[in-house]
Amino acid sequence: MQKPDKQAEKIVLISTNLGNIKVKLYNETPKHRDNFIKLAKEGFFNNTLFHRVIKNFMIQGGDPDSKNAKPGAMLGNGGPGYTIPAEISPKFS
Repeated sequence: MQKPDKQAEKIVLISTNLGNIKVKLYNETPKHRDNFIKLAKEGFFNNTLFHRVIKNFMIQGGDPDSKNAKPGAMLGNGGPGYTIPAEISPKFS
């Protein structure tokens, strides 16, 4: 019996006015991977800001409240109206 092929990891392209970013979505977190793809296809992330930027470390974005936010507004708590259980993997610690 032949073993099934491991599902290829998804690579998504995030386009910004400062260039493109490639992001790998891990198969080890399937609920989060599939939810990100679903929201992206629905346009949920369109025109959202990267509201948290730490140079040479990380960026955070996707808050729908950032779409027309006034300068200085506190961001990072908006979402799609639901949560997904944590899929923490020691493999990535």
